[in-house]
Amino acid sequence: MTAAAQQPQLLGCDFSSSPTRRKPIVLALGQRQGARVLLTALQPFDTLAAFGQWLAQPGDWVGGFDLPFGLPRELVQALGWPTDWLACMQRYRSLSREQIRAQFAAFCDARPVGGKFAHRATDGPAGSSPSMKWVNPPVATMLHAGLPLLLDAGVHLPGLHAGDPRRVALEAYPGLLAREVLQRRSYKSDDRAKQTPDRLIARKDLVNALELGQTRLGLRLKLSHAQRDALVQDASGDSLDAVLCLLQAAWAQQRHAEGDALYGLPPGLDALEGWIVTAEMDMRSIMENRSG
Repeated sequence: MTAAAQQPQLLGCDFSSSPTRRKPIVLALGQRQGARVLLTALQPFDTLAAFGQWLAQPGDWVGGFDLPFGLPRELVQALGWPTDWLACMQRYRSLSREQIRAQFAAFCDARPVGGKFAHRATDGPAGSSPSMKWVNPPVATMLHAGLPLLLDAGVHLPGLHAGDPRRVALEAYPGLLAREVLQRRSYKSDDRAKQTPDRLIARKDLVNALELGQTRLGLRLKLSHAQRDALVQDASGDSLDAVLCLLQAAWAQQRHAEGDALYGLPPGLDALEGWIVTAEMDMRSIMENRSG
């Protein structure tokens, strides 16, 4: 058996908190072969239940999931919720989406303009939206819908929660890798009127850069002609986002293969908030976030 065959399957997940046949959850499945990441399949799920069933199956994989795995410490403390990660997430999942919106909105209403939302330490380095945002994008809803599926499936969340070490889930963020190539250029939209030629060109440029390994991850994406066409033609960007998360998972699996038990996550991460894989830790911003 080759070394590549012994490695776990890799997956990247573009998540939707309300999946449908038209807008499904998309899994990109793949395999790392040295510095190459081979895309083997794109698999859609049009219900949360179907996705949860897939996660719960026995397997051997490392996955990057485009949904937050935690809330800002500042918010949790202000609400008087448990600061133990699992207890906090159990509290969070027990609430309805309406209750979450009401509590988060009250928190924001009491804060000054320009500082309404609390942030996690990872948001600055990753350029990600606060995980408490309930609109544009509704990442708080994604956390509420997706994290319980991972918990119920019994997967391992490095740095946060011990589970099945053969099924490893990491928080990923496709925008972090896409911006490295495209800077501020937009490459996707769910709005047909905004699915422009410029965004099509941006997707072509992004796919080309990933195939050439032109990112700091040092990995090259291996695609068939049909796969390349599918990624470029998906104007929603869902398939491409899943592949970006796949590459982040491949980087993490490579770190683990080299002996890193945290799969490349920083040792100083806040075990309540979590961390986005491949985001670089800025210790000054970490300390400012904790003391703020």
